[in-house]
Amino acid sequence: MNEQLANGLILLAMGMGFVLCFLVILIFAMLILKNVVAYLNKLFPEAVEEVKTVAKKAAANVDEAIAVALAAIAAKRGN
Repeated sequence: MNEQLANGLILLAMGMGFVLCFLVILIFAMLILKNVVAYLNKLFPEAVEEVKTVAKKAAANVDEAIAVALAAIAAKRGN
C-alpha cells in the first residue's frame, strides 16, 4: 500500500509540474506576442474612423407615445 501511495504522489507531482511548465511557457509566449503585435501596430497603423453622432430628437409628447403603444397592444389583443 505504501508503494502505491508513493507512486501516486510521484504521478501527481509530475502531472502538476507539466501543467505548471505549460502555463509558464504560455504566459511568456503571450508576452512575446503582445510585444510583436505592438511593434507591428507601429509599423502598420490602422486608420481611425471618426464616427459622427447625430443627436436623437426627444419625443415631443410622451403621453402621445404611451397612447400609441397602448393602442398597438389593444389592436394586437383584438379588443
